[in-house]
Amino acid sequence: MSEQDQQQPAFADLGLSEPVMRALADVGYETPSPIQAQAIPLLLEGRHVVGLAQTGTGKTAAFALPILSHIDLSVPAGSGPQVLVLAPTRELALQVSEAFGSYAAHLPDLRVLPVYGGQGYGVQLSALRRGVHVVVGTPGRVMDHLEKGTLDLSGLRHVVLDEADEMLNMGFAEDVETILADTPENKQVALFSATMPAAIRRIAERHAPGAEQVTVQGGSRTAANVTQRYLFAPWPQKVDALTRILEVESFDAAIVFVRTKQATEEVAEKLRARGFSAAAINGDIVQQQRERTVEALRSGALDVLVATDVAARGLDVERVSHVINFDIPTDTEAYVHRIGRTGRAGRSGDAISFVTPREKHLLRAIEKATKQKIEEMPKPSVADVNATRVVRFTEAITAALGDSQLPVLRDLIGSYAADNDKDPLDVAAAIAVLAQDGEPMFAEDEPEPPRSKERPSGPRRTTWRIAVGKRHRVEPRQIVGALANEGGLRRGDFGKIEIRPNFSLVELPELSAETLQKLSTTRISGILIDIRPDRGRPSGGTGGPRRTGDGPPKKARHKKSDQSR
Repeated sequence: MSEQDQQQPAFADLGLSEPVMRALADVGYETPSPIQAQAIPLLLEGRHVVGLAQTGTGKTAAFALPILSHIDLSVPAGSGPQVLVLAPTRELALQVSEAFGSYAAHLPDLRVLPVYGGQGYGVQLSALRRGVHVVVGTPGRVMDHLEKGTLDLSGLRHVVLDEADEMLNMGFAEDVETILADTPENKQVALFSATMPAAIRRIAERHAPGAEQVTVQGGSRTAANVTQRYLFAPWPQKVDALTRILEVESFDAAIVFVRTKQATEEVAEKLRARGFSAAAINGDIVQQQRERTVEALRSGALDVLVATDVAARGLDVERVSHVINFDIPTDTEAYVHRIGRTGRAGRSGDAISFVTPREKHLLRAIEKATKQKIEEMPKPSVADVNATRVVRFTEAITAALGDSQLPVLRDLIGSYAADNDKDPLDVAAAIAVLAQDGEPMFAEDEPEPPRSKERPSGPRRTTWRIAVGKRHRVEPRQIVGALANEGGLRRGDFGKIEIRPNFSLVELPELSAETLQKLSTTRISGILIDIRPDRGRPSGGTGGPRRTGDGPPKKARHKKSDQSR
């Protein structure tokens, strides 16, 4: 069944429960997206569903709304969860958990629990002991709870695999199979994936026999309501270009994407120094702080978020009007994920990418993959910035003219001018100077930095040793998946991976004490990885042969066939 095969109904036509419909009315949703219109009736009928849809098509509501319509709150939460949603990352798990909470606004007794790596076990164990109806978790942490005997899946009625292909790409195929094998046979399964490799098809055939497949064609794979632009900006000019854009563009909230954790802090600090309300999130930010920062962005207490790809995965804040690629991504999937952070809930959005002279090929690759032309924009001039400042200054004056304090302050200014023989206009101008808080009213041209300077190369990598190897049947994708998910790393952080008989060597940037603490309880194939710097070669990750008794090193390669195993 494709999205062209049926006309678009309203949510009221789909058969959702009354409390769920009330929640949709609260958030103003009336018309379902194509994936929702197709999947919801099937799931309400109790059918297994396999949904093929890209990120940003509304698939969370496609499974959450019918599940909440069927959930039985007469069954005590202490009897064990009725719903399990597996997601590849903690960010997506949190987003799905928050969505369940929103759609269950009129189901006050419903309990939803996200379980993911990076959060202490105490909170999760306490909630599980009290009882929950819905568990949303990453495969690794769900496996940990199953092994500890703290999660009972015997009462499950619904299982959802969200972004299933991403879970398999991150090396969670074995965990997913183990978890599904521990669930009742009569459960309903909903599987959502952007692609359908053979491994996904096998899972569907084994655990969702006779599933109805619904497909939403990706088309260009980027939202039509997002305006995409780029500007050429050599590395030394990027901060200046960014500040000018944030001054000239009319934005509500913005996410600025950079490639490295270090850059998030550097760019956020430079923006704060220029008067913007900005903060950074990256894999080293503790989860509690991350949640506070995202809430500040959502509430309007924060206007600019500087983030890495991994830290922003699953981030869903409606007031984000602009996504700015301070560093253009090196692959098109990352680009699609990034700009999907704006233009949410039917709103319009803007995506602006900075391109250095050496990155033109990346821009062309994105245009080719998305089948969309990205328009060039000029760098805003100082005159543009100053014109915008004048407009905002006059708008602020107009707004203040209606303030109830105006008569009292006018009398004070009149008295001051009369007592000191000053022109009231000069007094008003002096007050405006005070309001500038020492900052000049108008910007001036900065000298152009030398064009020969390009961005420094990436961070120096260190070789790390983990206690799983060939005898544990570990593969590179499992290592990448586990370290990325539990440690907040991104794929670009990984260098060469060598898998030895009893251990593996992984090239990574220097890891903070906090990241190492997160990874201290990480397991791959049930084995504690015991990550530590490798002392058998120089820290730069190069050098002569090792004398460990493990034989000559062999470079592990990521094979295309990994996704179909």
